[in-house]
Amino acid sequence: MSKSPTLASLADDLENGRTSARKLVDQCIARIADPAGEGQRVFIHVDRDAAIEAAEAMDRLRKANAAPSRFAGIPVSIKDLFDIKGQVTRAGSRALDDSRQAQADAPAVARLRRAGFVVIGRTNMTEFAYSGIGINPHYGTPKSAWQRSVGHVPGGSSSGAAVSIADSMAFGALGTDTGGSCRIPAAFNGIVGFKPTQRRVPLDGGVPLSSTLDSFGPLARSVSCCAILDAVLADEPVVPLRPRPVKGMRLAVPTTIVLDDLDDAVAKTFERALATLAREGALIERIEVPEFLDIGVMNTKGGFSAAESYAWHRFLIASKGDVYDPRVSVRILRGEGMSAADYVDLLGARRSMIARIEARIAPYDALVMPTTANTPPRIADLISDDKAFTTQNLRALRNPSLINMIDGCSISLPAQREGEVPVGLMLAGAGGSDRRIFELAAGMEDAIRV
Repeated sequence: MSKSPTLASLADDLENGRTSARKLVDQCIARIADPAGEGQRVFIHVDRDAAIEAAEAMDRLRKANAAPSRFAGIPVSIKDLFDIKGQVTRAGSRALDDSRQAQADAPAVARLRRAGFVVIGRTNMTEFAYSGIGINPHYGTPKSAWQRSVGHVPGGSSSGAAVSIADSMAFGALGTDTGGSCRIPAAFNGIVGFKPTQRRVPLDGGVPLSSTLDSFGPLARSVSCCAILDAVLADEPVVPLRPRPVKGMRLAVPTTIVLDDLDDAVAKTFERALATLAREGALIERIEVPEFLDIGVMNTKGGFSAAESYAWHRFLIASKGDVYDPRVSVRILRGEGMSAADYVDLLGARRSMIARIEARIAPYDALVMPTTANTPPRIADLISDDKAFTTQNLRALRNPSLINMIDGCSISLPAQREGEVPVGLMLAGAGGSDRRIFELAAGMEDAIRV
């Protein structure tokens, strides 16, 4: 149902001479530069000259039948968390302004370049990736694609990544996901976001939030687009995605935690999608997953994100803590009070929980749940109200973060109909089931929005 071109259709246009890499880059640059648009808030840096040079190079290679892949020349955006050779990686912060330029591309960035994708620029994000809302006091907050004149949050932490896709400033985006940071902004902007099994994409060259929970994944207009980008990021062959028929899908809806306190629009859209899938022959069972209750206990002292982010930030925050967004620094500093024993206990509890959940969900093809409990809140309602911010942040993070904690993989699909508020439907599976999740998502992508 996407109105914008997919990576496959763009590749066909490039191969058949209906467009060129230079034209695609020029279109994206024009969208970014539009003073009436969100480009100034979406991008922290636009690599205009290098992108044009790379696009022209890809056009020459294609003319010589030497393009590195059929996707060569397609513009993509890169979250400001990643190293790009010759640039400073600021992670959406001002505390890293005086850092050295990166000496090499992060492996995820290098793999995109190796396939011929053109890096258009660095996208805005929640400072140091520590929020699911997307507000950034340093570089501004890009508005969600929903009711732009009102001004709703874009979701975080990959805020600029999602809006760059929604506004056709890029055709694919590289984001990160520690507790939903690809899937939340995808849900809030009506696009697709994927969190891979962590071990499939190397974490080198990215500013960490939690080395235990971080994953690097794509955002794009369609499931097939995300599958293509995911294969490139994981250094796997790009093979055709075969959608699974909805009939016969075995889907489990957890009744523990994930359906609590849903916005009315989220509940209505989710149940409508389930009814559609059931009508088309999916076998849907509502099940309890009591292991999800363990996660709240595990996070009482701040969890992995607080402990591991504090370990990385402790010297920087001591010298430049006044530069940090207070909403970010206060969460990092929770890790200061965690002991080594607390951390070891956390590791053991997670291992036990993963084993128990994997056994519980083994009979099903996937878990299905709302991506977020909330629809995109208004920026104005959260910008100066810490209590409202915290409440909405926790509601955005709650469901997707469960999947990071169980070391799984997950995708968010837009489930709303035309003109409705964006709502994400999330499919998830145990670690290593990435391809199955893509096949299931491709099979239901259009059906759930009818």
